[in-house]
Amino acid sequence: MFEGTSYSHIFFIICMIALSVIVFFCLIRAILGPRFTDRIVAANMISTKVIAFICVLSVFLREDFLIDVGLIYALLGFVAIVVLSKIIQVREKAAKLRHEREMKPGTVEIVDKSDEEAK
Repeated sequence: MFEGTSYSHIFFIICMIALSVIVFFCLIRAILGPRFTDRIVAANMISTKVIAFICVLSVFLREDFLIDVGLIYALLGFVAIVVLSKIIQVREKAAKLRHEREMKPGTVEIVDKSDEEAK
């Protein structure tokens, strides 16, 4: 078992404070992010940092059940990111279809052939 000294307690507290500050900055990026991809990456980073925080807290408090909580949180975070990605993908396809329907007959849309050839 982990035998804590005063230096190790200070180290764990500093680590938890640093992780909390990083989560706060990721939350700001998630709110202010200009694109959805920025928000998804920020949400993924928040999930990862919270898992690290839970693991450090588990060692600091000498409670083994917190590791299980961290694993469950990791699974929930992964599922949330996958669902958000799918929602964004569906939204972009719907916007593309809407744009195609709005094109009136007789109008010409300039298409870059280099993008189509790359596919």
